[in-house]
Amino acid sequence: MILPGATVRVKNAADIYYRYEGLVQRVSDGKIAVLFEGGNWDKLVTFRLPELELVETTGKKKGK
Repeated sequence: MILPGATVRVKNAADIYYRYEGLVQRVSDGKIAVLFEGGNWDKLVTFRLPELELVETTGKKKGK
C-alpha cells in the first residue's frame, strides 16, 4: 500500500521519469503525486498507481 511519506520508484519504462525515486505527497482517486528533488530543482508529478513501486528504505545492519 502506498501512502504519503513513502518512497516510490517509477516502473513505467515509457515514462521520462523511469527509475527515478521520489517521495509521495498525496494519494487520491488512484493517482499519486510524487515529489522529485534533485540538487537545485524540485518537481511534483502525478502518476497512476500501476506506474509506481514501493522502495524498501529499511536499512539492514551488517553482522560482525
